[in-house]
Amino acid sequence: MRLLYLVKKEMLEVVRQRELLVLLFVAPLIQIVILGYVITTDVRNIPVAVVDLEQGRVSRAVTERLVRSPLFRVRSVTFREEDAGERFRRGEVSAIIVFRDPAAKGRVPLTLPEVQVHLDGVDANSSQIAAGYFNGLIRDVLAREVKRAGAKMPLEARPLIRYNPRLRSINFMGPGIVALLLTILSMFITSFSFVREREQQTMDTLLLSRLRPLEIYAGKALPAVVVGLVDMILGVAVVIFWFGIPVRGNLLHLFPAALLYLAAILSYALIISTVVSNQQQALFFTWFSLVLFLLLGGFFTPLESIHARAPGLMVLTDINPFRYLIKIIREIFLKGNGPAFFWRDLAALAAIALTLTSLSLLNFKRFISR
Repeated sequence: MRLLYLVKKEMLEVVRQRELLVLLFVAPLIQIVILGYVITTDVRNIPVAVVDLEQGRVSRAVTERLVRSPLFRVRSVTFREEDAGERFRRGEVSAIIVFRDPAAKGRVPLTLPEVQVHLDGVDANSSQIAAGYFNGLIRDVLAREVKRAGAKMPLEARPLIRYNPRLRSINFMGPGIVALLLTILSMFITSFSFVREREQQTMDTLLLSRLRPLEIYAGKALPAVVVGLVDMILGVAVVIFWFGIPVRGNLLHLFPAALLYLAAILSYALIISTVVSNQQQALFFTWFSLVLFLLLGGFFTPLESIHARAPGLMVLTDINPFRYLIKIIREIFLKGNGPAFFWRDLAALAAIALTLTSLSLLNFKRFISR
């Protein structure tokens, strides 16, 4: 009963602060909508210059496909190579398509032109994606020309894409954004809890009450769990109804993972709250930890890439709870899998949550004994 009164007191403090209510429940929805459009792996509207030195039927067909495609934005079509080269050097275009006549170099005349694709390699990731777009478009046009001549391609690849056949990046990033906002809100709210009580000189009042240390600890953590679950439900609703992300699994399977994740992340935030001396230090440690959680959790960079470049950092990814939550969310949304498929991730989350909760409780007992 005493614990319920403490939880009620914490919830009343949240409800009375209208600015905080907006920050907790309105701002996350706005952030999900904005981040859903901004955080994407798609590369579109690639500025392209076409240099048509061949001026044949194939080069015109490829140019028409480039103009009609939403992936490219044709800035110019020229017939002299130096014109486009200058624009490429100034950064006005990111790619140049050059069609050459093989006969101009003394070769045996061919029915198909020589095609060169020049890409700006400053953004290596975008350049690789754009190269795939160009190769697919040009290969499609050339395949049609071969069939027009009555021949067949000796080898034709027909990839079958499962779970996300339209290759919409929002289907992959949207569930991850929900996990991201759940992490941000939970960590920032909880990391300020005890240090705020100490700065406002109300911690002594709690300690002089008949509340046991465990009840004080739970009373600080449970309101953050409630707020986190509510924000998660709102975030899931936004990515489903606003962005049209299909849900192939049972969303009820998400709650055990969310509870384990919140137990882990809130325990870590409470450790920060009992270690630092003021709210500025809590802000610094929380932001520093948040960046590491995201970079080592597979949100932006695939874990396979981390393993290939820095195998020693995989130890940090193995103890990163964000890694397991984001994987479980994507498994539920995209593949429709249940606990039978990601029970190892749930077990890892449970182990991390148990370890962090134990450390947090021990540290809290030392904190109140000072």
